[in-house]
Amino acid sequence: MISYDKIVNSDVIRTYITSADESLAALGFTEHSFTHVLHVAETAGYILKTIGYDERTIEIAKVAGYLHDIGNLVNRKEHSQSGAVMAWSILNDMGGDPAEIASIVTAIGNHDEGTGVPVNDVAAAMILADKADVRRSRVRNRDKSTFDIHDNVNYSVIESVLEINQEKTEIQLNLKLDREYGSIMDFFEIFMERMLMCRRAAEKLGLKFKLRIDGQQLI
Repeated sequence: MISYDKIVNSDVIRTYITSADESLAALGFTEHSFTHVLHVAETAGYILKTIGYDERTIEIAKVAGYLHDIGNLVNRKEHSQSGAVMAWSILNDMGGDPAEIASIVTAIGNHDEGTGVPVNDVAAAMILADKADVRRSRVRNRDKSTFDIHDNVNYSVIESVLEINQEKTEIQLNLKLDREYGSIMDFFEIFMERMLMCRRAAEKLGLKFKLRIDGQQLI
C-alpha cells in the first residue's frame, strides 16, 4: 500500500520535483516546488476530510496533490498527461494498488485547465487545491519593474484562504489584493478559466464554489 509519507520521503520523487521546478524557473513561471505541491496535497486532504470522505481516499488525494506537477520535468505543455504517465510508472514500481493508482493518475491527468475535467472526487479536490494556490510568494521575479500581468496578479495576492462552511455546502476562496500591483479585472483576465474549473470541481463534490475578493462576493 502506497502511503503519503512514503511518497513525500522518496528521494527519487524529490529529485523529479526539484528538476521540474528548475525548468519552470528557467521559463519564468511561478513557483511549483515543494511549497506548492505540499500545499496542494494538504489542501486536497482538508477538502475531502471536511466533507466526510474516508481516510484512504484522503490519503490518495494527498498523494495525487504531491505528484500533480511532476510532468513539468518533461515539458510545461501537456504536463498533466506526462505527469500522469510518470506517476503511474512510479507508483506501479512501488507496488501500489491498481485501483488507487488509477484514481491518482486520473486526477493528475485532469488537473490542468486546458484539458482537465473533475472526473472523480480525488480530481475535484486536487483541482480546487491547485487552482486556489495563488499568492505573492510564488512570484520568483524580484524586479517589479519587469513584472508582466501574471507576475502582477500573483504578487497582488497578499492573502489567500480556501475554506468550507460549517454546513458543508459551500467552498469559498477568500483573497485580499494589493491594488498597487493588480486589480480585480486583472485577476479575472488571468484566472477566469481556473475559477470556472473550480466551480465545476466543487459541484462534483456537492458544493457551491464562491470567490470573495477584498470582501466582495464575485462568484
